[in-house]
Amino acid sequence: MTIDQAQLLRTYAEAAETAHQALTALDQISGDGDFGDNLREGLRWTVAALDARPQEPAMAVAGSVFLDKVGGTSGPLIGLLLSAISRALTDASDEREGWATGVREGLAAIQRVGEAEPGDRTMVDALVPARDALDAGASYADGARAALAGAAATADIRARRGRASYVGDRALGTPDPGATGIALLFWALARVAEPDSGLGEVNELVPVPGKAG
Repeated sequence: MTIDQAQLLRTYAEAAETAHQALTALDQISGDGDFGDNLREGLRWTVAALDARPQEPAMAVAGSVFLDKVGGTSGPLIGLLLSAISRALTDASDEREGWATGVREGLAAIQRVGEAEPGDRTMVDALVPARDALDAGASYADGARAALAGAAATADIRARRGRASYVGDRALGTPDPGATGIALLFWALARVAEPDSGLGEVNELVPVPGKAG
């Protein structure tokens, strides 16, 4: 099965819509509150660009949208990741290896630019376990589970990078929004590639902080 990149990105966009309130609330605790808006708008623009440019590789379109149009610290970093995945998928003879290579190279690019390491409470904390799972030959669903677990674990980390580093212990107890938003990319990948994987729904995986039920 070849994964439909456009379907994956549309699924990611739907996830960002569902998680928007939660991601915004998380970023209001640890950042400047715009991550939910930036991810949602970037993916809305991506979907519009896919409709306008259906002949182009979907991941490449998404990468260019995030690099060229999405603001905040996270927009260009997500653009680097999506662009690296697109290049790897284009070059790879095996799609699974293409995903593993793309995530590995995208993570390396993000770390070169942002200088974040695991444990700094950033999107790197979701990307590293996803990379490790895919490099080990895990299923897409297990890659998503690794990314989601890595994002969830940032709730116990005091930030050393980004705006969250300025708020001290105030963000403890809630996960990093960037790591959470990146984990949703892997959730969308698994949802499309392995629809029976039982990962759960976005509103269950990314609840609004402090909201009961």
